[in-house]
Amino acid sequence: MSRIGKKPVSLPKGVKVSVADRKISAEGPKGTLTFEHRPEILVTVEDGEVGVGLNEQDLTAKQIGSKQVKALWGTTRALIQNMVTGVEKGYEKKLEVQGVGWTAQVAGTMIKLNVGFAAPAEVEIPMGVSVAVDKQLITITGADKQAVGQLAAKIRSKRPPEPYNGKGIKYSDEVIVRKEGKKFGS
Repeated sequence: MSRIGKKPVSLPKGVKVSVADRKISAEGPKGTLTFEHRPEILVTVEDGEVGVGLNEQDLTAKQIGSKQVKALWGTTRALIQNMVTGVEKGYEKKLEVQGVGWTAQVAGTMIKLNVGFAAPAEVEIPMGVSVAVDKQLITITGADKQAVGQLAAKIRSKRPPEPYNGKGIKYSDEVIVRKEGKKFGS
């Protein structure tokens, strides 16, 4: 059995989860998210809890004990938990732009990064994700954990922090281990 998969996901007040065929949808104050699970998995909603189990009638005995099915079971439960948390509270990532004269600004559905290149680097903001820029701090918020994390990773990849001068785009809680430069003379 999957240790993570067998735990039910409890639904907080204001969050509704419905299952139709293989589509799971979660509704809450922060928005609506949908997810289509694999046919090996069975999802049920009862008494304010979402239960995740194996669809044993479609599986053989060999498939039920396989590592892949156990992994899919636990992953499905974790994705449903992330959906419930996202529509209830939402997710947030903070990035810092470090460098003299380096800035970020939101222009419509794009974020423009002036980070030492001849032309500003642009990253498109996906639907359901909002970005706020306050001087050197970029705050990304949204209900979908994957979309928020992916946008933060895309922005960071435009100019990752370097260890010698400390310039670049880094997560606010990230620690950059500084290196000593070359020494001349003896």
